[in-house]
Amino acid sequence: MIMCRRATELMSQRLDRPLVWQQRLSLRFHLAMCGACSQCNRQFDVLHEAGKRFEPAARDEQE
Repeated sequence: MIMCRRATELMSQRLDRPLVWQQRLSLRFHLAMCGACSQCNRQFDVLHEAGKRFEPAARDEQE
């Protein structure tokens, strides 16, 4: 099983690019076992979604 540090790295990377199947499986297994990382993963998702919503507004301001 991967450690929490590696899990958070994978959580971040999956927002930028697709993970290979071994990484996805390792992360999914870790998240099933670790409540702290599951919460962290949800926070990553919320922040990522919030960033996507503000991105078009930031582009409009630059023009």
